[in-house]
Amino acid sequence: MKYELPELGYDYNALEPHIDEKTMRIHHQKHHQGYTDGMNQVLEKHSGKLDQPIEELLENLESLDIPQAEKTKLRQKGGGFVNHRLFWNIMGPNKRVDDELVEEIEQTFASVDSFKEEFSKEAGNIFGSGWAWLVKNDEGELEIYSTANQNSPYLQGHEPIIGLDVWEHAYYLKYQNKRGTYIDHWWKTVKII
Repeated sequence: MKYELPELGYDYNALEPHIDEKTMRIHHQKHHQGYTDGMNQVLEKHSGKLDQPIEELLENLESLDIPQAEKTKLRQKGGGFVNHRLFWNIMGPNKRVDDELVEEIEQTFASVDSFKEEFSKEAGNIFGSGWAWLVKNDEGELEIYSTANQNSPYLQGHEPIIGLDVWEHAYYLKYQNKRGTYIDHWWKTVKII
């Protein structure tokens, strides 16, 4: 199964002034393309063994019958692929609020504002590179946590709902070392809540 780089669904400059066009181009065309290509290399090398969707492969990674080095590459590259695919889809210039998600967030976190505050704190506390997540966990409940590098919630059998990339490539051209400012501005691009 070969994957293509997903389209953004909006122009590279559509998230300005919050995320600049140059960052979007590099992030999508270079970084996400690199994860896509690396994942495809593993899938092609083990065709016949790895015919499930990438989400299922990540969920069952440790039980796959491939060398550990290939599992590591699939975790890194496949994680980068699915993480970024979600990232592009939850952002955009046009709001399309998911009322059901908003209701679940309000039931779990008391309000959307308190959810954003808790999520932003989690994102800001990541040391180095990683992602902040809102997921549905094993019990079907909403949960906030972070992962290092390109580790995906699928590795834990969780469904990612909202993911924030806090690798420096996601913000450094515009915000330099001001990750907190990037996080605050990123919320203005999220279209589903």
